[in-house]
Amino acid sequence: ILRHVGPAFAEDPLRVLRAMQFSARLEFKIAPETVQLCKALDLAELSKERIFEEFRKLLLKAKRPSIGLEAAKILGILAYFPELKALIGVPQDPKWHPEGDVWTHTLLVLDEAADLRKGNEKLDLELMFGALCHDFGKPLTTEFLQGRWRSPAHDVEGVAPTEQFLRRLTDDRVLIEQVTILVKEHLRPIQLFKERERINSGTIRRLALRVRIPELVLLAKADYLGRTLTDEERKSFDAGDWLLTEAERMNVRDEAPRPLLMGRHLLAMGMSPGPEMGEVLNEAFEKQLNGDLQTEDDAITWVKSNLPNLSNLAP
Repeated sequence: ILRHVGPAFAEDPLRVLRAMQFSARLEFKIAPETVQLCKALDLAELSKERIFEEFRKLLLKAKRPSIGLEAAKILGILAYFPELKALIGVPQDPKWHPEGDVWTHTLLVLDEAADLRKGNEKLDLELMFGALCHDFGKPLTTEFLQGRWRSPAHDVEGVAPTEQFLRRLTDDRVLIEQVTILVKEHLRPIQLFKERERINSGTIRRLALRVRIPELVLLAKADYLGRTLTDEERKSFDAGDWLLTEAERMNVRDEAPRPLLMGRHLLAMGMSPGPEMGEVLNEAFEKQLNGDLQTEDDAITWVKSNLPNLSNLAP
């Protein structure tokens, strides 16, 4: 049991957040008298840098970060983070989420994501914050429609509250950008897998332009596993395996597609810099993303055969 040892505990409100993360890392309960003292402390005076550090330790070092989030609920910490508090009690369709409300689901996803950490602090932190924030859009979108609870467009609607939450913790623009992208795209692996017979390869290439696919698959896998599943259902994440295989086949698994046709190619053909050149490059890249152009030679050949038409495009 975690218990404060004297009145000096109340001198620094940061100890409330330390109780949160240590309860998870040590998997200890917090003594009732310590809980009561923590509830009386004002966290508003703490700098975002100090608060972020405690969240960082919770998300990177705890085997079961959910314990810390449950502690945050008991300690009164959620009053300072309305995006987290809003998850409590938001219903979900029991057919797909028999585990309960969005808060319960988020805690399960957080623990699953912790099992998927790779030891790279930057990527692990993006994954863990992505898991924590991935359903921030559900409180804004959940309604009872056609006999079941639904949360249409909660992925897109979750972007704004995710950014608000993270800006309360950090000024790290790269972290904020990467996490919000993960939140916005977290449904895509399963969506694409369901539509795999109807989509074209350009859909996956364009996805790789927006997000790192392996990291996205990790979050989607944690989201999938963070539910009440049978042992058989937990054995594999078919949507993620399929997306990684397809991305590998298209050479976009580990990096975004790079344009085959460059301005230097067009300059060498005698085209002058300007809006027309940009339009040619954009059209070539669209064809590349759709799979019509596979190599640099393909792109150059396409330009040579179409340049008379393309060069007459209006600026």
